[in-house]
Amino acid sequence: MKKAIPLLLLSALAAPAFADECTLAVEANDAMQFNAKALSVPATCKEVTINLTHTGKLPITAMGHNWALTTTADFQDVATAGMSAGPDNNYLPKDDARVLAHTKLIGGGETTSVTFPTEGMAGKDLTFFCSFPGHWAMMKGSFKVG
Repeated sequence: MKKAIPLLLLSALAAPAFADECTLAVEANDAMQFNAKALSVPATCKEVTINLTHTGKLPITAMGHNWALTTTADFQDVATAGMSAGPDNNYLPKDDARVLAHTKLIGGGETTSVTFPTEGMAGKDLTFFCSFPGHWAMMKGSFKVG
């Protein structure tokens, strides 16, 4: 029985920790790419936290990134309007209800996060994107609740 205890202990230590399924880690880089084209959380999540890390080295003025969420139907209009909103508004139209959630802009080596409620999002066609000018055409993906 003495041998079983160390084996049991080792197997417990080797087991992966249970990750919070309502918290997602997203990376953006200097090549204008997110590390995922699709993100999803279960319908049981009442709110979601997105932790965005800019893995690149370029400054915010040259290669700033953020994470923004809209319905897919609103995505292009919001992204286009964001270009004229400027960096002080994270290249998103100020107080626009079509923006469901967003982080601030960050530069290389920085991190940021946003937590938002998922009420009413289950089953909807949603798109996440970086709203920095010129990035949203490439840096986008689907977001699903449920």
